[in-house]
Amino acid sequence: MFAKSVMIPKEKCIMIQSSATLNEALDLLEKHQLDALPVCENGMYKGILNRYIAYRAFYFSGLSKEEFLANTLLKDVISKSDTFLHIEDVFENSFLQLNDFPIIAVVEEGKFLGIVTRFDMMHQFRSAFGMDRPGVRISFTSAESEGRIARLGDIIQKFHESVISLVTFDETDKLLRRIVLKIEKKDNVQKFLKELERSGFRVLHMEED
Repeated sequence: MFAKSVMIPKEKCIMIQSSATLNEALDLLEKHQLDALPVCENGMYKGILNRYIAYRAFYFSGLSKEEFLANTLLKDVISKSDTFLHIEDVFENSFLQLNDFPIIAVVEEGKFLGIVTRFDMMHQFRSAFGMDRPGVRISFTSAESEGRIARLGDIIQKFHESVISLVTFDETDKLLRRIVLKIEKKDNVQKFLKELERSGFRVLHMEED
């Protein structure tokens, strides 16, 4: 999945010009109950503003609150001007970027195209693990060898399982791959588990949700 598939396009974003004052920006954050604002200048991305950035700048300004809010321009305090996603970046790149910030801009050749939010990231994470659909979640390991995922596919097909999600984790230090599979609940789940074990997969945990 790419950033362009999950971003909120600029036409639906609330943004602000870099020439605006902090007072205007904070009013906009409050009015729309936003965590952060993308800051632009004639369509070009310049950075991000949130309350923490504003408060930190005020702390070091030496000005009164009223003077600081009225006279400080966003272009003097914004952050994250060099932190953004390209439209063809894979969505996973946003995970680390959003670790400590609520939004990340999507930018191409300096032009602001939209944002990906922490909410979007968590929604996609839940979707990848099938967290919003009932089923049976099975965690198991497999040796890192050619054809193991194909063998898993054969077993799934043999038992006519309906796959909700399939996620793998690299555990190369143990020469193992950890796999989390979620399937629709059926009466043959125990037979399915036994077939996995017979085929060399080590089942670690199974739960229904």
